[in-house]
Amino acid sequence: MAASSGSLIHPSRIVNRWAQLIAGIVAMMAIANLQYAWTLFTKPIQAHLHVSLVAVQWTFTLFVALETWLVPFEGYLVDKIGPRFMLGIGAVMVGLGWVGSGYAETINGLYFWYGVGGVGAGAVYGGTIGNALKWFPDHRGLCVGLTAGAFGIGTATTIAPIAAMLKVSGYQHTFIVWGIIQGVVVMASSLFLARPPEGWTPPNWKAKEAKIKAKVNTSAIDMTPAQMMREPSFYVIYVMMVMLAFGGLVVTAQLNPMASSYHVDNVIVAFGMTALVLAITVDRLLNGLTRPFWGWVSDNIGRENAIFVAFILEAIAVFALLQLIGHPVWFVALSGLCFFAWGNIFSLFPSITGDLYGNKWATTNYGVVYTAKGVAAAFAGPGAAWLFAKTGSWNKVFWAMIVCDLVAAFMALLWLKPLAHRMVQDTERAAATGNLGAPMKARGVA
Repeated sequence: MAASSGSLIHPSRIVNRWAQLIAGIVAMMAIANLQYAWTLFTKPIQAHLHVSLVAVQWTFTLFVALETWLVPFEGYLVDKIGPRFMLGIGAVMVGLGWVGSGYAETINGLYFWYGVGGVGAGAVYGGTIGNALKWFPDHRGLCVGLTAGAFGIGTATTIAPIAAMLKVSGYQHTFIVWGIIQGVVVMASSLFLARPPEGWTPPNWKAKEAKIKAKVNTSAIDMTPAQMMREPSFYVIYVMMVMLAFGGLVVTAQLNPMASSYHVDNVIVAFGMTALVLAITVDRLLNGLTRPFWGWVSDNIGRENAIFVAFILEAIAVFALLQLIGHPVWFVALSGLCFFAWGNIFSLFPSITGDLYGNKWATTNYGVVYTAKGVAAAFAGPGAAWLFAKTGSWNKVFWAMIVCDLVAAFMALLWLKPLAHRMVQDTERAAATGNLGAPMKARGVA
């Protein structure tokens, strides 16, 4: 096995790709609480700092913005030097993010420390997703889904103890204890990761490649971020990602306030848990399971078809939740269905990015696409809270989610699918002639 140029890891120290996948999954589980347990902290923070819900939710927006907008830069470093060093830095930052938030006594202090956690989470997220994209071109949807799923499911395993510690010890102590745990786990996981050597392919790749191309639009060349951003398909993907990220981030950030508004937050429904705590547990579990499931589905029916089916289902789930949210059991069941239909964007969009724009710069390229989540967070956090404050109801927020789901679903099937197919044909011609600028020039956008 040859060393990849510029790699900091000697080939003899590169562990089995499946062991790396497991390490990436563990790291992602460790950082999940920064985003998905946030809703539990909003009301205690409001009470302690004496600020509005809108002010508190700017913390969430800042976290998501820093977690997403720096991923292209962090992804570039991962592509150049490998994931191990970057995840080590991320481990320190995700630990400091929650520990510092526990000591913060002002809203600006909270913004700063939670933002530090956002930068660290972005490094971990981008590094682990990029590593899965590169090591598993033969099972891309499934393995990226398993890695991204850990970010969704991680909170399901810890939400009950976090909620219990919040009640007994307060949010500040909870931030500090779990911040230390998260940092240590990510640091240990980082030691297992390394990027593939230059030119590496999985066993029996030639035979597998033909079968994959029959189901999935796959580029014949590796594109740099600049080349990707000259492709019309990139902008369709980006707009779809913004619209689809919005809906799930609304539920992620606002589930606690929503439950309180409809008076289901403190109703005991099962296993001694309130509707809110059980909903968050079920939501995070399904949010994790959906990513490998829909990733596997997309490996078999194509990415665009999977997006269409999933988000028609998401629109139906949101509409049903709007009708039945005041019933505790339906609140739990339908919020879970929303997450099951939504969380797949974090397996389908990295996969389609790797498919269409190649392996070499996959971490950086998906980092650029991933910034769409940061755009969506501005609407999902303070934007949704502002609309609720203005109208006194969550109805308009729900309808915005439904419209976004339906529009993006049809964009995937009717716009992105034929556009991607034409782009792949162009890359095949470019690869055959050696003219790597041809895909862009063919559509007059070079």
